[in-house]
Amino acid sequence: MTNWIERLTGDTQAKLLAMLRRSQQTINSLSAALGLTDNAVRTHIARLGRDGLVADVGIQRDTGGKPARVYALTREGEELFPKAYAFVLGGLVEEIAREEGRERAIAFLRAVGTRAAAGVTAPPDAEGRVAAAAAALRGLGGDIDVRRTETGWHLQGYACPLSAVTSGHAEVCALAKAVVEEITGRPVIECCERGDRPRCAFRIEQGDQIRAS
Repeated sequence: MTNWIERLTGDTQAKLLAMLRRSQQTINSLSAALGLTDNAVRTHIARLGRDGLVADVGIQRDTGGKPARVYALTREGEELFPKAYAFVLGGLVEEIAREEGRERAIAFLRAVGTRAAAGVTAPPDAEGRVAAAAAALRGLGGDIDVRRTETGWHLQGYACPLSAVTSGHAEVCALAKAVVEEITGRPVIECCERGDRPRCAFRIEQGDQIRAS
């Protein structure tokens, strides 16, 4: 269990999450493993459920007594645990850039972004398309505000869902840029902030015509 999850949820809830990551559990099995009362475990499970990290997934009937509720991690709960995403993506981008050049790596990332945007249904109006692009970035884990400017719109992020990679591989920003371009159908300028706390930012030009998508 990573220390940051303990800091986020507390020691007991971190242990509960770790057990549920291994297998589905009942209140009785959790309380027996952790040395807690059933009521104490129920309180923690209820809090984790309200946070969307744990869900009631059914009933265990072969208990020899009253059927017991069974709990499991949700997808959001599973995503709390460290993954190799940053390592794999960063290594992939680096390898493509080394073998085929940086432009090829950017083209690869843009293709991924375009594919990610393909399932988004965008309204016909420019304002609606910009809002849809911002929603798509939020769906990828970004925290995005939309601001109207004299020449178009500015999408300002307050975090970067790919921050573990972008600090060392700025090319990865091309993925998010392609998402915005594909949905809005307009020219997009990437102006992300990089450093200790990377933040996404994109400027969308008004233009006269929406590019066919």
